[in-house]
Parts: sequence; structure tokens; C-alpha cells
Amino acid sequence: MTHPLLLEINIRCWLAALSASSGRSVTLANVPEAVISDWVRSGFTHVWLMGVWTTGPLSRQRALSHAALRHEFDLALPGWTEEDVPGSPYAIASYEVPAALGGDAGLGSLRGRLNEHGMGLVLDFVPNHVGLDHPWIEAHPERFVQSPAEHPFAFHRHTRQGARWIVHGKDPHFDPWDDTAQLDYRRSDVHAAMTGELRRVAGKCDGVRCDMAMLLLNEVFDRGWKEFPLSGTEGRRVDTEFWGTAISSIRNERPGFLFLAEAYWNLEQRLQELGFDFTYDKRITDALLQRRPQELTQLVQTQPADITSRSAHFLENHDETRVASVLSLPEHRAAALAVLALPGMRLIHDGQMCGARIRTPVQLGVRLGEPTDPAVQECYAQLLRALKSARIGQGVGQILRPQPAWADNPTAGNILVVAWGHPSTGFAWPIVNLAGHRSQCYVPWNSMPSVKGNWHLTDLLSPERWVRSSSELQQSGLYLDVAPHAAHLFLLHSGAEPLRESTSPRI
Repeated sequence: MTHPLLLEINIRCWLAALSASSGRSVTLANVPEAVISDWVRSGFTHVWLMGVWTTGPLSRQRALSHAALRHEFDLALPGWTEEDVPGSPYAIASYEVPAALGGDAGLGSLRGRLNEHGMGLVLDFVPNHVGLDHPWIEAHPERFVQSPAEHPFAFHRHTRQGARWIVHGKDPHFDPWDDTAQLDYRRSDVHAAMTGELRRVAGKCDGVRCDMAMLLLNEVFDRGWKEFPLSGTEGRRVDTEFWGTAISSIRNERPGFLFLAEAYWNLEQRLQELGFDFTYDKRITDALLQRRPQELTQLVQTQPADITSRSAHFLENHDETRVASVLSLPEHRAAALAVLALPGMRLIHDGQMCGARIRTPVQLGVRLGEPTDPAVQECYAQLLRALKSARIGQGVGQILRPQPAWADNPTAGNILVVAWGHPSTGFAWPIVNLAGHRSQCYVPWNSMPSVKGNWHLTDLLSPERWVRSSSELQQSGLYLDVAPHAAHLFLLHSGAEPLRESTSPRI
């Protein structure tokens, strides 16, 4: 089993920066080979091109007229102009690549190059809503949630079927996205039409990241839109879950196609049951960025292993605060290894490995040039080399439960230990102390085979090495005394080398 390592790239900003630095126009059609080689060297299995689809002038104008967004633009890109604002990539007018980015042909060319290197291409699928410029609003207004009269959540539009009040897309906990129109998933024709759109997208890539996927669940949708009756019909037209039928439909044609869900509200497992390979696990992100180490270790040690291994783990993405602006370098390094060591999908955001601190709103097509932080860059280079060398992400990763080193010492709860490997391929243990003070524990050894002689522990992230008696480890476990925010990746192998004087790692 391979646990994907996904690189998210804001394609508009990334191509703009690459063009500026190279002094020529760079599109999807002519991405330098050196860039792809660097992705391969780092161990990425998939690349997510965020923001590749066509938006339109109506949605763009909403972004430009939004006072709060303009303030965000001022903070992220001082001196910005309207030309820097193409609009939200999640207010889609069509699932076609704009010519300025290289068009569908350029996308196909890049996908082919990625596939040649063994990597997959992931693209956005935005199921909940479309942009204000989408042709369905005029041609098929019945596909949208509608209000019988003027409403704060709705906009007025003259369509082929007459004037309509069409409701904006919305998360029930926030104000509407006023550059979008809300599709009505109570309707069978919407299920059919959006399955068709998903099939079109799937034909251009190897996986999709599905925006706000939990909003389509019947229970969530009915609760969120109960005040707006179905247009032109009584009651529900369809009772099946969209994701169950749509994912099955694509999988019948593309068995290995990857589905990643943006998901919250403890609905992740439900989406996995409906067919998603991976779902966001923002609880881990929040626990790390808010410095709650024992909450994280408790979560991953107690939830079912298959839930963790089907979750997507990340420190940041385009919606989140930049991790380098929140955590110190030692904290950042420990948190990065924790995320990258867990079973499941591991996601790294464009700019994260360079220490970027400014979050760029998705409506911008240009980002402020930030100097690379050499310490952060070297941190990720070292981590990715070590993870690749140790085959972290291949096979099965088991989250171990460190035990208290002595009574009344709760610090074992700060230490994350993941056991990877098999006797035929070798063993690797990432070990992280997520606290700002030393922490101690005993790590049970019963997951390891019984051997004669000693076990050798070689840290790929430092020059340290230890030798421990196999019989002692089987009896009492591995004692660890770990420095604040320490991150270690041990390779373990058995042998007959004599014990050294120091046999208890204090790291």
C-alpha cells in the first residue's frame, strides 16, 4: 500500500512567479523539466494544481467589489491592481483550462509528463455550486436552489425560463459565497448533470480534490436548505447519496482514480464509506498549530487505524494560515515530521517548504515575493530525503502507544511514535516530541519480531546511534527521554554488535 505524498500548487500564482523569475512566459505546456525532477526527487506521488479552471467576469467583479476581500488583498499584496484579481477559482464558469494557463492541451501535456515520472495529477472538482458566469444559470435555472421572492441569500437573473431569484452557494455556518449559485441536490437532474461534469474532469486527471464535499450529504443539504422549497416539484426527487453513485460511476471506468474530500464536522468517516479514498483531517492540523500535543496523540492512538490511514494530513493549504507564521522552526520541524510520518495522505502546500508566511487569498493571481527561509528549506529537504530513504509511506504504518516512564509522569502523551516496515523491507520509527519540554516514555516492543542479539537504532536526522538488548526490549520496551520539539527517524535492524555503555536513548 502506498500512502500518497501530495503537493498542492496555486497554479495561477505559481506560473506567474515562474514566468517572472525565468524571464519568459511559463504555462502548463512548458513547465521546466528541472521542476518536475525536483518533485520526483522529493518523493511526491501526486501534484494538485489548485485553480486551473475557467472563472468569469461576473464572479470576478463580486470579488473586486467585496470590501473585506479588498482588505485581504492589501495585506497579502500591497499595491495590487485589478489585473491581479482573476476571481475565485471556486466560482467556476466551466471545467476548461484558460488559454493564459496553457489550455486543455497544456494540461494534457503536463499530465503526460507527470505520469511518465510515476506521478498523478489531481484537480479540483467543485460540486456544491457554480460561478455566476456558468451557462446553466441561464439555460437550466431549475437546477439551482431558488427563492420565490427577493432574499438576502439570492440574486436576480433573467433566464430562458423567466426572471428568477437564485440562491448563492453557502456553508451553513457562514455568509453566502456571493460569487456563486447553489445547485439543488434534491433533484435527480442535478445528480446526473454533475456526475457528467465529474466524468469530464476525471478524463483530464488522475484524481480530484472535492471542495466542501460534506455539503452534499442528504442530511446536511436538507437541513441547510429547508426554507427553500424545490422548484417546480413537490418533495424530494432523489433519495440516493450523490457521492455513492457518482464515485461508483467513475470507478467503473477508472478503477484507480483517486478521490480526496475536503470535509469537516465529524462527517469524514461517512464520506469514506461512500467511496472517498481520503478525507481531510483538520483536527490534527488544529492540534499541532494550537500546541495541543496530547490531543493529537490521543486522537491518532484511539481512532480506528483505517480512519487515520484514509485521512489527509497537512499543516497548511490555501485556506489555512501559513505554518511558518505560527510555529517556531523547532516546532515547525517536529510538526512537519508528525504529519509526514502518519499513515494516510500527506499534503504539502506550495511555499510551505520555503517558509512562506503570507497567506494569499485565492482570488489573487499574483502573490508577493517572499525571501526563502534557508533553515526551513533545509529542514524539509532533510525530512523528505530521510522519509524516502526509510520508505515511510510504503506498506503499513502502525501508531504505537508510549507508556508512562514512571508514575505521575504524563509526558508520554507528548510523544508520537509510528512504526513502519516489515522484516523483508526493514523497520523505521519516526519519533516526535511535540511538547516544549523534555518528555519520557517506554515504547512497547511487541510489534517487533523477536530476535537474538541486539537491535541497532540509527537516526537518519542526526548522527546518533544506539544499541539495545533484544531481550530487554521485549521485556520492558524502549525507554526514551526526548528533547523539546525533537524529531527523529530511526532505522532499526538486528545484529550481534556488542552493547555500548549508554543503552537508553536520551535524544
